[in-house]
Order: sequence, then structure tokens, then C-alpha cells
Amino acid sequence: MPDFFLGWENYGLPGLFLVCFLAATILPLSSEIVFLFFLSSGTYSPIEIWLAASAGNCLGGFTNYLLGFVGNRLFKPKPESKALLFARKYGFLAAFFSWLPFIGDPMLVALGYLRSPFWRTMLLMCAGKILRYSVFLMI
Repeated sequence: MPDFFLGWENYGLPGLFLVCFLAATILPLSSEIVFLFFLSSGTYSPIEIWLAASAGNCLGGFTNYLLGFVGNRLFKPKPESKALLFARKYGFLAAFFSWLPFIGDPMLVALGYLRSPFWRTMLLMCAGKILRYSVFLMI
């Protein structure tokens, strides 16, 4: 396991929350590895782990949306950006797939940039992210 993932158990559930938050931003991290490590440790209940990971990942996704929303006035993305094209094509429905690697985080930035309806976007984003951790919980 890479050094980055070692030692997070010392920070408990706040550490898991932070890793999942950072992984949901545009930083290239994999929260699933830490999530599964916490599950295998037996230190916390699966529900506590699921809640901490889901909350951190949803808040990180909100941060991406906010960056795009605020950045709307500061920058113009490349019109051919895959995330922007996907977000334009599917609108707020694309938020459900924000858990996908590589495209999910930039897609939330694009949805914020496009001023996608906030509550619908957040609801679908959280549903997708929570469902993903639910699947890992069942493994």
C-alpha cells in the first residue's frame, strides 16, 4: 500500500472524512482503498465508516461545484472538454455519475460553471456517491 494511505487509521473517522473529501476534489486520490482499509480494521462500525466517507465525499463534490460556479466569472474552460460536453448534454443528471474516476470531479466543476440547478445537482451527486460506498460496503 502506498505511504499516503498508511497511518490514516490513527486519525479515525475524521481522517477518513478528510481523505474522502480530498478524493472528491480535483486531487488524484482513491478514497476506496482507505474506505476498505477502515472496514477491514474492525475498529469502527460499517455504518460509521459509510457515513464518514459519504459525508466527506459529498462535501468534496459540493466544493467542486462551487469552484465551477465561482470560476464562471474567472475562467473559460475548453469547449471540447469531455466533462463540459457531458455536463451540457445531460445537465444536472450528469451529477449522478460524479463518482466516476477521471471525469467525475471535473464534471461537477463543469456543472457549477454551467449553473446547473443547485439542489437537483447536489441530490443526484450525493445519491451516486453514497450508492458507490454502499456497494463497497457490501463487498
